[in-house]
Amino acid sequence: MISNKNKQQLKKIAHSSEVLKINIGKELLNNQVIQSILNAFNTRELIKISFLRSAVESGDKNTIILDLTSALKCDVVQIIGNTVLIYKPNPKLKDHIVLEK
Repeated sequence: MISNKNKQQLKKIAHSSEVLKINIGKELLNNQVIQSILNAFNTRELIKISFLRSAVESGDKNTIILDLTSALKCDVVQIIGNTVLIYKPNPKLKDHIVLEK
């Protein structure tokens, strides 16, 4: 769990830099989607996930987000509408995000 101060820091970074955006449609969270997000975490720490209308209609968005974060072992930074910003620290990256304490 990350603190509110750290969430603010991550939102600022996400707003000012290029963040990978992944769309999730009616297929929801199959193994292929989860694997592609895990692979993306090998090269970055912040990812935006957009839920298409078909995904929101076929399931509860909050339940989907909870399943996603538990499968990926990551933290939710922000939820705006059908878009969620997730964070998973990766100290092996050259541009690793150092959170304030």
